[in-house]
Amino acid sequence: MILDPALALLQFETRLPLGRPRDFIRFARHIYLYPLAGYVVGGIAALVALLIAPRPLAAAAALAVALLITGFHHLDGLLDFGDGLMAHGSREKRVAALTDRSIGAGGVGTGLTVTLVAFAALSTVPSIGAAILAGEVFARVGTAWITVAGPPFREGIHSTLHRSARPVHGFYAVLFVLPLLLILSPGSLALAGGVTALTVAGMITLGDRLFGGVNGDVAGATHEIVRALVLASLAIVL
Repeated sequence: MILDPALALLQFETRLPLGRPRDFIRFARHIYLYPLAGYVVGGIAALVALLIAPRPLAAAAALAVALLITGFHHLDGLLDFGDGLMAHGSREKRVAALTDRSIGAGGVGTGLTVTLVAFAALSTVPSIGAAILAGEVFARVGTAWITVAGPPFREGIHSTLHRSARPVHGFYAVLFVLPLLLILSPGSLALAGGVTALTVAGMITLGDRLFGGVNGDVAGATHEIVRALVLASLAIVL
């Protein structure tokens, strides 16, 4: 049944109360379900945005709700990635900065930059609800792709998911964006998909150059960066 892997995914991706814990490996064998979490998180964030009249506050609330529901899980990866990105020296020093539990200036600066881009874009789109929903879905398409295609450089959650994933899962994940045609034009959808693909390719290349591969922090950073860039692209074309 698909219900059990879907619940395992939502327990992994969110802090929503969803009953007894599901076996994590059940989701790991269904990586293509990642965008479902985008619909759940983005849908809740969109509903919150609809309740708030001032656009800047609605945008801030929608983004905050999306971050809160996930327990800042992906944002934490972005902060760690920022530390590794800005570290000086050898690959070993960059990996040490990436995996260190403390957050430095590189992490704070990277987190602020990406979040500010997401907020600025979200506050200018015609429909905040439609944009945050699309941003969350495409962010998780990006997460599915980097999970499938990003070679791990160490053991951890990403390596476990990567070993369980299959190349076809990336194709299946794309099919989940089709319902967005109800709120976005085909051109906007294609643009968001292109931005997602280029971001994932760039993050895999950057991860390989800086750290020797991908880990959960790089995957989490990819989620946050994809969301911000998809929102920015929608702000430009809508």
